[in-house]
This record gives sequence, C-alpha cells and structure tokens, in this order.
Amino acid sequence: MRLSKGLEIEIYTGTAEGQIVGLSDRIVKDLEGFVREPDSRNVEYTTAPLCCYDRLLCAILRPRQNLRTYLKSMGHYTLIPGSTLSLGNSDRFYRSDPQNPYHSYIEQTYGTDVVTASVHINIGINDPETLMRACRLIRLEAPLYLALSSSSPFLDGKLTGYHSTRWHLFPQTPTHVPLFESHDHFVHWTEEQLALQTMQNVRHLWVSVRPNGDNRPYNLNRLELRICDLIVEPIALLSVVALLEARLIQLINDPTLDPLSQSQLSPEDLLIITDKNEQAVAKDSLDAQLIHWQDGQKLLARDWIKQLYQEVLPRAKQGGFSCFLSPVNRILRDGNLAQQWLGKYQRGCPISSILAEEIAAVAQLEQGLEDKLCESLLVA
Repeated sequence: MRLSKGLEIEIYTGTAEGQIVGLSDRIVKDLEGFVREPDSRNVEYTTAPLCCYDRLLCAILRPRQNLRTYLKSMGHYTLIPGSTLSLGNSDRFYRSDPQNPYHSYIEQTYGTDVVTASVHINIGINDPETLMRACRLIRLEAPLYLALSSSSPFLDGKLTGYHSTRWHLFPQTPTHVPLFESHDHFVHWTEEQLALQTMQNVRHLWVSVRPNGDNRPYNLNRLELRICDLIVEPIALLSVVALLEARLIQLINDPTLDPLSQSQLSPEDLLIITDKNEQAVAKDSLDAQLIHWQDGQKLLARDWIKQLYQEVLPRAKQGGFSCFLSPVNRILRDGNLAQQWLGKYQRGCPISSILAEEIAAVAQLEQGLEDKLCESLLVA
C-alpha cells in the first residue's frame, strides 16, 4: 500500500549572504505555480498529490530550480533556508497584498509571529472516520516530526534558546482545539468557531494537524501535518514524509490504533501532555524529554522516534519505500538543521556565515539531485 502525498512549501527569498528580501509580488506575477503569503518575504508552492517518491522528489526540486533561475535574473537573489527571520527585521510586516482584508486581519492580530517558512505534509485518506482517527493519532505524535525538522534557532541575528523558534512563536488558533471524536464532531465544532469568529474562515485552523479537503469541513480527503519547520534538504524531507506515511498505513491496517481507545489518559489530559511535548520540542528538538500518550511514560524525542521507526519499518518495506525512510537515522545521528547550525555557532561561526554556507550548499545539492534523478524520470 502507498498513499498519495503532496507538500505545501513556504520558503524565504533574499541574498546569498542570508538577508531576506520580499519579492513574492513579482514572483507570483511572473512565475506559474507560486502563491503569495501575507508577508512578501516568503513565497509558497505546492506539489501535486503523488504516490511515487521519485516523482515527489522532482516535484519538490523543479519549481525551486525555476525560482532560483528567476531570482538570479532579478539581481543575484536566491532561496534562504530556515524557518524564521534569522538575520532580522521581525519588527516590521511587509504586506504582499495591501488590499486583502484577511491579510490585514493577520497582520493586525499576529504581527510577524506568522512570518515563518515551513512545510505542510498532506497525506491522502478518503474515508472521513479513518481520517479523524489519523488526525487524533498524529496530533499526539506531531512533536516527533517537529523534532526531526527543527530549523529556526535564530531570530534578528541572535540566538533564541529554541531549536524551533517558529513553533514557539506561532499562534495556535483557536486557543483550544479538541481531539475530534468523529467527522460530525469536526463539522459542528468548525461551524461553531466560525459563528463565534474565533476562526475567520475554514483555513483559519492553525494547529499541528488538521483534516483537509476542497470543501472543509464537509468534504475531506487528506491529513495535513502543519508542525514541521522548513526542511530544505530534499532527501531529509522525504524521509519525514515516509515516516508519516508508514505510520498512517499502520493505522489504516489497525483501526484499534486510536488514542481514544488505546491511551490510559483522558482526551483532555492527552491535549495537555501534547501541548507540553510541543513546547519541549520547540526548545530542545531531538533532545527534548517527552511524555508518551499511551502510558504517560517519559522518554527523549529521539528515543521515541527510534521506537516508531522500528515499528513502521515493515510497512515501509511492504510499500517499497523503506529506502526513503532510512535517512531518518541520519537526522538522528547528525542532528536536525537547527542542531547543526547551533554546533557551528558554538564553535565560533557567525550566524551570517552559517546561513551563507547553507545557502550555497543547498543550491549545489539541489542542482546535483535534479541533474542526476529528475532528467532520467523526464525521459522515462
């Protein structure tokens, strides 16, 4: 079994030295496939839902290469890794569409706390009750995916004390989102939030995991994992996608894998520990001490991920994508991007130099991957 997978990727634009520059209004006008965010300093593109990892890799790379070429033609601009405004200007909002009333609401309500870059992973699940069960499970395990993806230890040219400053700052909206017991529960709750105006529209549900579809909350067809920081390294990104897919395949094959029936804790207690886990991971990522949803036992995020990896590996092998799952082990061994950057910082490397080095390395890596893999797929 394989599930369809699609990615929404937000990324900053700027200079090769790491200074972020707002260019989305021009990008969206001139390049097909890109959409603007409320702030002009980042831009988003979306891959089509695909079952094949090779094709998903090329769907990640090709728009980025087109964007890189376009940015270079504008004045040697490029793409900036990381999920926060690492070198500065978090005190000002740069509107990409001044006439958009929803953007006005976001700026006035949240300020630059939402001016972040991230990746949202969408996995296709058509049955609404299976989807709700999947959302319950993955919401409790979402901190593990943040631990693997953390890439925002800097803000305004300073160390923040967090591996994911993005998730530490990002407003969870509405402030209380339950574990949805059924599709009907989700529909009625959403309608109530819209009536109360705690949500401005059906997209204004900013939580680690949400059900998604073309006519929310009524017609749903995918789970959207929203917690991940931007993972610029494509192979590492695919490994996180593969971990999520394998876990969901496991759940589809075993409907009893549901926190509402398998946990010793109440739904409210589950939400409390999940909130604590998210905060702990935002601070210490793979080295965070977490509370397991099944039995309340404490363990490190990296140890929980190792357990989960071994549990879902047979599913990935059966689905023929275990080779895309295996780089999770490299992240556990070498650290996520935030930990790698912090290691360089502690060895005396300035933040600007860390970013410049990463920008050059990722550009070279992406070009090599596209030349090696995507051209052969295009010919095939």
